Amino acid sequence: MSIVVKNVTKTYGIQKALDDVSFDISTGSITGFIGPNGAGKTTMMKIITGFIPPASGDVLINGLDVSEHSLETRRMTGYLPENNPLYLDMYVREYLKFVCGIYRLGSDSCKRIEEIIENTGLTVERNKKIGQLSKGYRQRVGLAQALIHNPDILILDEPTSGLDPNQIIEIRNMISDLGKHKTVMLSTHIMQEVEAICDRVIIINNGKIIADEASVNIHTHSSEKFITILVEFSDKADEVEMRRINGILKLKLLGGNNWLIQCERDKDPRTDIFNYAVKNNLTVLSMQKQEKSLEEVFHEITK
Repeated sequence: MSIVVKNVTKTYGIQKALDDVSFDISTGSITGFIGPNGAGKTTMMKIITGFIPPASGDVLINGLDVSEHSLETRRMTGYLPENNPLYLDMYVREYLKFVCGIYRLGSDSCKRIEEIIENTGLTVERNKKIGQLSKGYRQRVGLAQALIHNPDILILDEPTSGLDPNQIIEIRNMISDLGKHKTVMLSTHIMQEVEAICDRVIIINNGKIIADEASVNIHTHSSEKFITILVEFSDKADEVEMRRINGILKLKLLGGNNWLIQCERDKDPRTDIFNYAVKNNLTVLSMQKQEKSLEEVFHEITK
């Protein structure tokens, strides 16, 4: 495992920011780490990257304890903090050269700087001072410094904050490509972003992990006992006969030959609906099972 978090607790005075948190993240995956404001996301990320120590528990990066091997684990990790602190009086190239010096990249620095400037879309702004850049381009500089030393692990706290829609798509595509061969953990308040690029979702609330699931299965954490199916037939369907299909609880004609069907979660009637259509010489033009979105599940379990 690239990141292993074992029973981590962090307190600030009498307040528990993290309460016995455990999870692990494997290489070649993108994990969304989400929660309401104050849930403990940023605290967890700072502990993983070695910026602050836990009150108890352990964090391992590629098998090395962060507390005992701080320098080694920091070399393996790229971190984009939430507020993206930058030296505004430095030029873009100058700042990246400074970061290369911190990581002791030596003779590879110049080549790596040019590569990362191109990869993060900073080419047109590369000769400007950071203080002259828009918020979106400053965010790109922060992402560039996180990537400059080609780390195995990326910890990204709000990586698309301040970017315009086109820039967001570009950075998402970049993160998706990085996730094929690196470990990426990102925090964001944009649920569509998590659905678009994350393989897995960890939801934290009040310092505790309340959901940890593959993105496609996150709807299972909803308390909703029913599922909804939208069906369009080629011709008029018989409501009375459809009600006899096992598992169907509610039918509603939406207009034309479109039906909304509510059924029990553990009794998926789609096969029987298709067989009904064949039996009655109907064509199923579309049939879609509707699940709760990540945003809906998030709201339900954290409110």
